[in-house]
Amino acid sequence: MRILVTGSQGFVGKNLIAELKNQGYETIFEYDVDTPDYLLEEYCYQANFVFHLAGVNRPSNESEFMDGNFGFTSKLLSYLKDNNNTCPIMISSSIQASLDNPYGKSKKAGEELLQQYQNDTGAQIYIYRFSNLYGKWSRPNYNTVVATFCYKIARNQEVLVNDPNATMTLCYIDDVVQELIRCLQGHPTRGDDHYIVQESDTITVGQLKEIIMSFKESRKNLSVPQLNQRIEKNLYSTYLSFLPEDEFAYPLKMNQDNRGSFTEFIRTPDRGQISINISKPGITKGNHWHHTKNEKFLVVSGEGVIRFRHIDSEEVLEYFVSDKKLEVVDIPVGYTHNIENLGEKEMVTIMWVNEPFDSDHPDTYFMEV
Repeated sequence: MRILVTGSQGFVGKNLIAELKNQGYETIFEYDVDTPDYLLEEYCYQANFVFHLAGVNRPSNESEFMDGNFGFTSKLLSYLKDNNNTCPIMISSSIQASLDNPYGKSKKAGEELLQQYQNDTGAQIYIYRFSNLYGKWSRPNYNTVVATFCYKIARNQEVLVNDPNATMTLCYIDDVVQELIRCLQGHPTRGDDHYIVQESDTITVGQLKEIIMSFKESRKNLSVPQLNQRIEKNLYSTYLSFLPEDEFAYPLKMNQDNRGSFTEFIRTPDRGQISINISKPGITKGNHWHHTKNEKFLVVSGEGVIRFRHIDSEEVLEYFVSDKKLEVVDIPVGYTHNIENLGEKEMVTIMWVNEPFDSDHPDTYFMEV
């Protein structure tokens, strides 16, 4: 399979080519604005399938809409015709093709040109009208409002929203790419009068801003997104792709004393809290019990022992733990418990608790094991 991708350095083109390579497609002809025309002619001779993604979104002059979206399409089709190549063509149009504006008119003109080409040659044409696409490698102030919001919020820049109740339909780039590969393989998703991406989400501009702002705050409050909400999951992945390269890392507050340290890592209202506990050699921590709060301990470095005693019993239970055998120990309610470092180096324990710590309702009661 020899695949021609126009607009190869654009947002959709980069993501599509990356996944095509992941799936083993080796012969990919990449065409972009700097590619010489003679190469385009050669590609149009050899191609078995064309992804026509090249276009103009934000020109300096309105006339460039027609030149970029209609004119280049015309040139592409003429090269294919000259080479008697009637391979299938997918074109990225826009939902604005139904609107009376310069961009929409140019997209509609490109669609009509493809439809006429199909009538003339019998070539299979796939016209996709994309909505607001978003994801990694998009450009702020160009491709999508999502890219603009992510870029600005990650850099503490002001984000202005004229109408927070305005709704938009968002389409995630990975869903777009998977649909385009289905198209390549002969299984496109047909809509009413054009081809569509199966997955999309509707959101207001105000909600979009609020969600992306929450990602910014998550480094301070240690929260994580609602990953069972696909739009929030996809927006978070997109937001991370816009972090400045010198801000990938962020510090945590280490609560340190002569016994070691205790550091909160993640806090959520519905999935509990994760912390890192470091104990120095010979140190015992804990000696308390809970009514409802329950924990999981996982020693990942060093060796130690976790001791339990039912608060109404004298019998002490011991579980020996180490990094030689990773094992999770559940801490049941109603048992006082502690953990002691038995090794000669610091012992590191990952601790999960079913609820974030609340100083007003700690549910923690001192009692020696």
